[in-house]
Amino acid sequence: MASWFENPTISGSNNPGVAAGDASFAAYQDAEDVLHNLANVFFENTSLLAGHSLSEFSLTKFNTQLPNLEAKYRALVEQIPAVVFMAYLDEAVGEAYVSPQIERLLGFTQEEWLQDPVRWYSQVHPDDKQRWSIEAAELFLTGKPLRSAYRILSRDGRVIWLHCEAKMIRRADGRPWFIHGVGFDITDLKLTEEALEKERNVVTAMLDTVGALVVVMDTDGRIIRFNRACERSTGKTLADVTGRCMWELFIPEEEAAGFRKQFEKMRDGQLQSDYECEWLAGDGTRRQIAWSGACLPAGEGTPPCVIATGIDITERKHLEKAILEISAREQRRIGQDLHDGLGQHLTGIAFMTKVQEQKLKEQGLPYATDAAKIVKLVNEAINKTRELAKGLSPVVSESHGLMAALQQLSAEVEDVFGVSCQFQCDSPVLIRDVSAATHLYHISQESISNAIKHGRAGKIEIALSANDNRGILTIRDDGIGCKKIPASSKGMGHHIMRHRAKMIGGTLEIQSSLPHGMVVSCMFPVNTEESGDASAPQR
Repeated sequence: MASWFENPTISGSNNPGVAAGDASFAAYQDAEDVLHNLANVFFENTSLLAGHSLSEFSLTKFNTQLPNLEAKYRALVEQIPAVVFMAYLDEAVGEAYVSPQIERLLGFTQEEWLQDPVRWYSQVHPDDKQRWSIEAAELFLTGKPLRSAYRILSRDGRVIWLHCEAKMIRRADGRPWFIHGVGFDITDLKLTEEALEKERNVVTAMLDTVGALVVVMDTDGRIIRFNRACERSTGKTLADVTGRCMWELFIPEEEAAGFRKQFEKMRDGQLQSDYECEWLAGDGTRRQIAWSGACLPAGEGTPPCVIATGIDITERKHLEKAILEISAREQRRIGQDLHDGLGQHLTGIAFMTKVQEQKLKEQGLPYATDAAKIVKLVNEAINKTRELAKGLSPVVSESHGLMAALQQLSAEVEDVFGVSCQFQCDSPVLIRDVSAATHLYHISQESISNAIKHGRAGKIEIALSANDNRGILTIRDDGIGCKKIPASSKGMGHHIMRHRAKMIGGTLEIQSSLPHGMVVSCMFPVNTEESGDASAPQR
């Protein structure tokens, strides 16, 4: 039978406060082992103990035969930073013991505490009395060790949290003998836990109320946390997705590899800008999401994790696309009105003025010279009108219109700027979507403008090709490169080019070219089955 010096095997408790204090009291779990070992030192080589366990002797017997034993025990337990207590079950209350730490902790002296047999119960916090009574009754009735955390009221009304461990010691014949236990002050721990719990609740409330998608993943991409916005969007709960990789659940198969690469950049802290991809919603639709992310470093006892935040930009993309389409449509309409309306009207005026010039010449009147000047000015206005119309609608509606427009653009660059500009298209790339062709034309136009204005290029090459339903437009120059281009020049123009590429389902890359210069590449979807018109212009 175990003695009251021995460390009992403590069973668990359903009390939620106990579990929270487990980690902090790991260092204290050997407290009674220390007592036991020290007691064995006191009793070692003592013939009194030969053939007997400690439990077979009362403190009275020890005190009688070993006068210093009780003093040594008291000196020992009174050094422990906890309240040690013992109460006999078959003797008077005067035989009970509580260590002097009770006064430092609760403000009651040892004598005051022991004089009132119900003081302990009266000082238990009202909200914990019922639970303490049930646990204490279980200890007395079954002998099951007690391990619990509850609140005690001090003399001055302060609330003290105690982690208590107690065990019933029995006599050799099995009859209950005394209760022996220890109580640790865990008030600071509980206050810290409460503060952390409040902070956690605030963070949780923030995550669950924001409209953005917030996903917390481990360094392998497995989902750890999933906020309410994600649940509403996907129709799945955190339990449904925990431990699964996001690209396996919500990213379309064709974009999964790309998203995984972006996740690795998030994990390594290399993601420079938002990454856009499609997201499979619970209703079967696809949403366009702009992702940003960061890696939260490992803390004490916590592994590193990646926090990805996604903003649903589907509606914004639809609006942007609609605005650009309306703008492009209006530009084409204005261009056609200039060409077919104003241009034709001016042509009529020029024709009539020319007739009047001829009549004035036949009559020998000096006004013929003025009429000739008018004809010249009207013809110049017609040319300006055509240029404006062409600028507003550079690509004609035919499928080979982009190739023709790029070829003409290269010729105009050479004529106007005196820069070598070549257009290369080895096999026809037919684009029937006038809007897409117009976006590609403007990307080329902006790239050439940057190469001449900022890169001081002397040679520019435009290349257009298609393969496996993917087209690529490349503008290469031999200028000074991006490192010497002013930062202010790499703002709106580059942003608009990227936006145009996204509007046609493509991507844009801007890179330095070796040994010098820049390369702008736009990859876009194209139906290669339509590419078969040998009459397309080539150069």
